[in-house]
Amino acid sequence: MKIGFDNEKYVTLQSQHIRERINQFDNKLYLEFGGKLFDDYHASRVLPGFAPDSKLNMLSALSDQAEIVIVISAGDIEKNKIRGDLGITYDEDVLRLIDVFRDRNLYVGSVVITQYSGQYSADMFREKLMNAGIRVYTHYVIEGYPSNIPLIVSDEGFGRNDYIETTRPLVVITAPGPGSGKMATCLSQLYHEHKRGIRAGYAKFETFPVWNLPLRHPVNIAYEAATADINDVNMIDPFHLEAYGITTVNYNRDVEIFPVLNAIFERIFKTSPYKSPTDMGVNMAGNCIINDQICQKASRQEIIRRYYQAKADVLTGRADTSCIYKIELLMKQANITENDRLVTIYANERAKETNAPAAAIELLDGRIITGKTSHLLGASASLLLNALKELGGIPHPKHVISPEAIEPIQKLKTAYLGSHNPRLHTDEVLIALSISAVSSPDARLAMEQLSKLKGLQLHSSVMLSQVDLKTLKRLGIQVTCEPRYETKKLYH
Repeated sequence: MKIGFDNEKYVTLQSQHIRERINQFDNKLYLEFGGKLFDDYHASRVLPGFAPDSKLNMLSALSDQAEIVIVISAGDIEKNKIRGDLGITYDEDVLRLIDVFRDRNLYVGSVVITQYSGQYSADMFREKLMNAGIRVYTHYVIEGYPSNIPLIVSDEGFGRNDYIETTRPLVVITAPGPGSGKMATCLSQLYHEHKRGIRAGYAKFETFPVWNLPLRHPVNIAYEAATADINDVNMIDPFHLEAYGITTVNYNRDVEIFPVLNAIFERIFKTSPYKSPTDMGVNMAGNCIINDQICQKASRQEIIRRYYQAKADVLTGRADTSCIYKIELLMKQANITENDRLVTIYANERAKETNAPAAAIELLDGRIITGKTSHLLGASASLLLNALKELGGIPHPKHVISPEAIEPIQKLKTAYLGSHNPRLHTDEVLIALSISAVSSPDARLAMEQLSKLKGLQLHSSVMLSQVDLKTLKRLGIQVTCEPRYETKKLYH
């Protein structure tokens, strides 16, 4: 994969910058972490070279100074809110996050249940955490938040909330998803620390939009495409421009809330430490781009990928058409169309030729490989084998998996497991390939090419099954699909 981002520099520079921010206050900084702390695949797609867990690595470099507080809304617990990318509830994700952080030797100090107003399920979750030896604090609904500042910054507002006992200079506030109350938790702590004579600080870590890239840079447009469902809009930070005469990029929600935040800071500290939303941020990603053209190209592909994802979400009932319209406008701003994703052209042409589902993948050197549906393999499974043969220099007529090895798997699927589709999925073909590699040099050579698939672009002429999508994602392949089912059945 061609690299456009220096991940090692990022980890070093980011941890150094956060240390500097801690020292600006009384050695106490509450850092609100927006987005994903790990598994940040969006960042790794638009900034090739960015490791999905680089933010965790950065925190690991600060592990002696940092502790993590996980925030979850009582309302989200009550509604059994689901993380769409993982398919688990927010309260389950809190447990997952704790395990992941502990595995990386990061200290999880406590969990905060926010926006609490007596929800029974929140009480049950609190008890479950406490039985596991995890400290739990409660923050309450404040009437008129965030505009009723006299009430918010008072003993009846933030003062009602539990004071979170922390022991380290850097307190990272994170959550399973947006709307959990991270910012309010940070501000509540500033109020309580001030009452105890400690001038603690607040900062915000958001990877996107990248504040020191142009407003219409493809990396920033890709962020808007990724958040089309929540209607985030990138904009010039007017407060930063007025204060410093420097143009920086932020997004609408931070710009809109800044006057309120400023008023809260002034009420707590008598003066605000920041003159703009950009001032509050600590993100250094823009300083670690080493090849802007590679990042621009990757971001354009991401915008198109989000467009196809939005169309698929509308087809499956997970989104409305407004997301499609918004991304179409973003594509015009980026001066791209679906045809700028070459694999879409090849996959759809192959499907027309064969009158059946087909798929295409683009190798790093620009070669396009296609795969068609057969009686043995689905199109994506066929494509996977064709790509591995091409990468390994194996002649295409050669079988790296013999048909005799595939047939018993088909029989298992249909005769014993009740499947109506005898064709092998991508995960099944990889298992068959690994078994064949024991005795076949060609199969072994094909297996050795799997790491070369990371970062490649793939398009399918029909919607892929979740099994195929998960397998391709694990291989690091960036997938798009036509918003079209393979069959006319209502249940998929």
